[in-house]
Amino acid sequence: MSDAPTQAFDDACYLALKARDPRFDGHFFTGVTSTGIYCRPVCRVRTPKRENCRFFKQAAQAEQAGFRPCLRCRPELAPGRFGSAAALAVWSMQDASGILAHQAAQLMEHWQPGTGSASVAAVALRLGISDRHLRRIFSAQFGVSPLCYLQTNRLLSAKQLLTDTRLSVAQVAQMSGFASLRRFHAVFAKHYQLNPTQLRQSRPGATHGSATQAGIEVALAYRPPYDVAAMLQFFAQRALVGSEVVTLALQCKSFASTLRLSQGQQVFCGWLLARFDESRCRVQLTVSESLVEVLPAVMARVRRLLDLDADPQAINSLLHVSFPQGDGLRLPGALDGFALAVRAVLGQQISLAAARTLGQRLLDQLGEPIDTPVAGLNRLFPGAPLLAGVRGDVLGQLGLVKQRQKAMAALAQAVNCQSLQLSPGADLAQTLAALLALPGIGDWTAQYIAMRALAWPDAFPSGDVALQKALAVRNQPQPAKAALAAAKAWQPWRSYAVIRAWASLAVAPRIAEQR
Repeated sequence: MSDAPTQAFDDACYLALKARDPRFDGHFFTGVTSTGIYCRPVCRVRTPKRENCRFFKQAAQAEQAGFRPCLRCRPELAPGRFGSAAALAVWSMQDASGILAHQAAQLMEHWQPGTGSASVAAVALRLGISDRHLRRIFSAQFGVSPLCYLQTNRLLSAKQLLTDTRLSVAQVAQMSGFASLRRFHAVFAKHYQLNPTQLRQSRPGATHGSATQAGIEVALAYRPPYDVAAMLQFFAQRALVGSEVVTLALQCKSFASTLRLSQGQQVFCGWLLARFDESRCRVQLTVSESLVEVLPAVMARVRRLLDLDADPQAINSLLHVSFPQGDGLRLPGALDGFALAVRAVLGQQISLAAARTLGQRLLDQLGEPIDTPVAGLNRLFPGAPLLAGVRGDVLGQLGLVKQRQKAMAALAQAVNCQSLQLSPGADLAQTLAALLALPGIGDWTAQYIAMRALAWPDAFPSGDVALQKALAVRNQPQPAKAALAAAKAWQPWRSYAVIRAWASLAVAPRIAEQR
């Protein structure tokens, strides 16, 4: 059965399908009974007849109903419905089961590599409920079991890797979360009626993967509107020479960065290049061969960095009245939560330009050289193990006062011993409490880290001077409290409100923390 039983829902979906409206990409899928295929609303094939269409809110529902994914529009590329912003709701006892089910779906879509294998039991444990309760509320909310949902996500992930890369079938199976190659072959053949090798041979315009000497290329989709120039300008204002390269040219809008990624006991170092294809609402991501073993994790980080899974309609419906010029703005994330946190500490109580200068000195002195084919990209930001053991006098020579030295050392030690997790999968309340317990870290820093490193859409650094100016509360007796009061109407999208408020200023925001 379709997720929404009403005729109005089906009619609205068909109108969006006929218009090929990318704003609805990922919000529903169309199963065509005459072909047995399900598609995204942006599929360029001839629009099927209304009587041949069935509409589903989840890909898992379409696959459970017996439909196979389209090889042309590729449902695996659709933006996630449960990204950093899509699943939030104001908590109430009446909606508690639905909220838990959405949180479970979000975890399944964005399971953090290195935190064990994604499973129904693991998701239930993370949410603090029993497997049985999770199965009950999930099936009631979505009409499919959590195991079916999880398996569909794995299959679609595998389908993208098979289509876009030259990775071996065994590598694809492992990266997609299958316990064995035999199991992968069996499930893939059962659901898609062809084996993985046949998929590569049968897809339209097959070139056996987009792999070049410069790296591996995959596609990531997003929903419009998206103000690409504003996002890249945000990164350009903060870019450190050697570790980040931002290109704002009209014909080539891109972001490149070096990256260090830990998974278990292994550390992977490499580079990536994200190029925007605005005409197709896509990002073409090129990843170095050295990061191929952690490709799904890199893809997930880039999606969060560029906020590709955001639902602009939901956000704009609440913020448009207050910030009418910001409908295309997204929440800039972070590739490396620790590096972002270090730079947040450097930015306390000083201007953006001064913070960038300190960050550049730190990178030049302690950054690790790396060879890349991207011009200007040649250094890795220092990791937690290094900064946890660096001497205070070394940091002092870079211009860091003792308070920042202590804060940075405490932060690095906490991350290095894994008592502090700085990624979107971390528990928000625990992470904020752990950050505030560190010396030299106050509310502004913790909220800024939550907003960008944890991709939390409702963070609000009320002590930020630029934010207070944008909200016209700077001259009030207690500007931070006044800013919080003004922001109540923007929950649960206050992080997006902050980005829009900063963008409303004529100059780059001055970052300051009021202790």
